[in-house]
Amino acid sequence: MNDMIIDAQKIPGPVRHATIFQTFAELQIGSSLVIINNHDPRPLLNQFTEQMPGQFTQEYLAQGPIEWKVKITKIKKEGCCGCCG
Repeated sequence: MNDMIIDAQKIPGPVRHATIFQTFAELQIGSSLVIINNHDPRPLLNQFTEQMPGQFTQEYLAQGPIEWKVKITKIKKEGCCGCCG
C-alpha cells in the first residue's frame, strides 16, 4: 500500500489538525499517513492518543532538526474491537 503524505506546513493553522484527522479517518486499515513538519508534531500525536486510542501505531521516520516525519498507520477503525481482522 502507498503511504499518504501530508506536508503539515502547507495546511493553514486553523484547520491543520482537523485536516490530518479527516485524512486519517479515510484511510483503510493497514494504510499509513506520513506527516512532514518543521517541528516535532508531539501535540498532534498526543491528540491522536486521546481521541483514537488503539487505532494506530506511530513511527518517527525523521526527528529534526529541520524536518520531522512521522508515520501513522491505521490498525483498526473507530468503534472496531479488532476481532474481525
